[in-house]
Amino acid sequence: MSTFIPFVQFAPLVLLAAAAFALVRPGRRPGAYPAFAEAAALAALGLAVASLIQLLVLGQRVTAVGAGPALLALRLDAVSATMTVLVGFVGWVVVRYARSYLDGEEQEGRFHGLMLATLAAVLLLVQSGSLVVLAASFIAVGAGLRRLLMFYGERAEAQRAATKFALVWFGGDVLLVLAAALLWIGFGTADLGAIGTAAKAGLPLSAHIAVALLVMVAALKTASFPLHGWITEVMEAPTPVSALLHAGIINAGGFLMIRLAELVQASSGGMAALVMLGGLTALFGAVVMLTQSAAKTALAWSTVSQMGFMLLQCGLGLWPLALLHIVAHSLYKAHAFLAAGGAVEAVASIRRPGPVAVPGGLAVARSFALAIVLYLAVASLFSLVGAQKSAQALALGAILVFGVAYLVAQGLADAAPRELTRRTALASLGAAVAYFGFHLISGAIWGPHLPAVPTAGPLEWALIILALLSFGLVAVAQALFPLWAHHPAAAGLRVHLANGLYLNAVLDRLIGGFRAAKAH
Repeated sequence: MSTFIPFVQFAPLVLLAAAAFALVRPGRRPGAYPAFAEAAALAALGLAVASLIQLLVLGQRVTAVGAGPALLALRLDAVSATMTVLVGFVGWVVVRYARSYLDGEEQEGRFHGLMLATLAAVLLLVQSGSLVVLAASFIAVGAGLRRLLMFYGERAEAQRAATKFALVWFGGDVLLVLAAALLWIGFGTADLGAIGTAAKAGLPLSAHIAVALLVMVAALKTASFPLHGWITEVMEAPTPVSALLHAGIINAGGFLMIRLAELVQASSGGMAALVMLGGLTALFGAVVMLTQSAAKTALAWSTVSQMGFMLLQCGLGLWPLALLHIVAHSLYKAHAFLAAGGAVEAVASIRRPGPVAVPGGLAVARSFALAIVLYLAVASLFSLVGAQKSAQALALGAILVFGVAYLVAQGLADAAPRELTRRTALASLGAAVAYFGFHLISGAIWGPHLPAVPTAGPLEWALIILALLSFGLVAVAQALFPLWAHHPAAAGLRVHLANGLYLNAVLDRLIGGFRAAKAH
């Protein structure tokens, strides 16, 4: 192993130095500081790209000081290099956007300082190579984000959202510290790489318990069902905070699973829990998202669904696809939040179209049959070139095709124009080809550095069938919904779904109870 020091390890120091400079001018229009903040974010991105080049030329590197449970280690490998470039790029875009968005705010300089400090913590997190660094960076990310969520601290909504976030996030931190202690007891090392290697030979009892705790940590960090409510209320923070949260920080739970993939995959119970919890969260978030009228709230529910789908990928052992999901979701969601205002104005300026072509039951049946046949045909073509896929990968592709079938159903409706039919057919073909193509690409880039997909046994097959049936039924119900949307029962169901089945209200009540208890 080479002895070079990765450049990206200096990026958090650069960002923290720039953040400290905010204490000089924390108020309105702090001189040249916004430009200085953007320059620091751009420098962090440059250091991340330089370290990626170092990795390609010199190989991976672990920089460590200390020993025992107090080991401090940073890693540069395929996973951390990908995440540092991603976080650096999204962070630079968000900081650049904030220069205009926050111009003239009462605490403009303070905002830039908090944003850079939080970005530094995220960069430290994705480079973590030991248990102490992993836990400490998670705590630092939570502390920074909570301050950002309280940027408009006089608003009751902001206070409520920050309180919910603190309960969920720091609750996950407590579980993470407990899991780290159990891993140290079980393996006698705090090095994440050494833990992953030792896990291949089997897990002691303490490690099994640690994996259970880690799965709970991932669920809390990704706003999974049923403690997802806080992420739908962060609109009280400035838009750059929402962009950074939804594009980077919310992926931390998925990164935790990928970083400890060898350990998690050694526990069949942990993998099964990820499949069930991730699948339920994905379905719940997607259904609720369709009932939202506000663009940014719909994007928040979309994030809930996407994070659930990412946990599902982890539970199926499709680690390269889960990492690809993080990259794609981060880029898409950052753009979606930063461009939401312009998108709403653009849609509002368009002349309203005519009646929508509603597909009947026969059109829906034909669309699903055609989508599945198309998917099988594309899968067969890829298998001819040696791209053999596991049962888990094929099942995941089928779930994606269920979503595409909804689009095909619109094109097969009796009132659908020929152009719509052509476009939906091309969209379904493109989705099938893209899935297998991106699967090949992600496998080639990250596959050698992550565990192979486990062979599907009875438990895995049962979970795969359950996932296919669940997603298939929801997709069919979504396609048929316009036919019975005006029924009184459907109207009532829509109200309940629009409120997230009132699970967030339960958390509100709990928070109120805690406050009342403290007051008494």
